[in-house]
Amino acid sequence: MRHNNKNNHLGRQAGHRKAMLANMASSLIMHKRIETTLARAKVLRTYVEPLITKSKDDTTHSRRMVFSHLKDKYAVTELFRNVAPKIADRPGGYTRILKIGFRQGDAAEMAMMELVDFNEAMLASATPKKEVKKTTRRSRAAKKTDDSAEPKTTAKKAKAAEAKVEEVEAKVEEQQPEAPTAEVTETPAEE
Repeated sequence: MRHNNKNNHLGRQAGHRKAMLANMASSLIMHKRIETTLARAKVLRTYVEPLITKSKDDTTHSRRMVFSHLKDKYAVTELFRNVAPKIADRPGGYTRILKIGFRQGDAAEMAMMELVDFNEAMLASATPKKEVKKTTRRSRAAKKTDDSAEPKTTAKKAKAAEAKVEEVEAKVEEQQPEAPTAEVTETPAEE
């Protein structure tokens, strides 16, 4: 019985499994993206993410600890020089696993594993785009929410307010009793 044994041994003995994970982790760090089976990708994620976390602290001790797992000095250098500064502010979740279908020969489920901060296409699409307003096929004559309609409506409101002011002034003039006014006649100036 395998109660409480949650590790996937990938059908390999311990030495083979450790060597395979070290090689896959080195490849992931060097190339930023690898294709493998889904089961291997899930196991690799638990193997490589603690190493990336250790790379945030660039000390001799952390370099030696990471090297004891990877056994590739070029991968360690790449991890500490290029990868660690990019992921410095990320609190975990450094890798992404994308399912890409099934392998032709044995129908194994394949996945692409990549470092999150190094996928330029997804980073470019993550930039905020201009909101596109949804269109509808029904009439919206009663309610206009278009930005270009706002100046027209404010102009209409201003004209309506002016008309009301004029009406009120006209009513006030009608209600005031006419006071006798002296008419001034102009006399032609003598030459």
